[in-house]
Amino acid sequence: MTDTLIAIISIFMGIIGAHVFALISKKHTLGLIGNTMAGVFGSIFFLKTFGRLGFDPMSIMETGETNRVLFTINILVSLVGGTIGVMAIKLIKNKLNS
Repeated sequence: MTDTLIAIISIFMGIIGAHVFALISKKHTLGLIGNTMAGVFGSIFFLKTFGRLGFDPMSIMETGETNRVLFTINILVSLVGGTIGVMAIKLIKNKLNS
């Protein structure tokens, strides 16, 4: 796997996290496009913020092989980032509408 592929998988997992959260919690849905955008931006924000702890794509591929533990942490952070992205954007949207 390459660094670029890991980054794309991470963003895709953020999108999945956002859509699954929106399915579970109907009041937080932003629609198809809104959930997708929230997942992308939430995933990227969380990975850029917390990836410095050692599970960014460069660290995952540092030895030349995929470090599965770091890759799993990366995927979980992406899922959580997508979920929190939907919640944050919905909160901002509600504040602006009131």
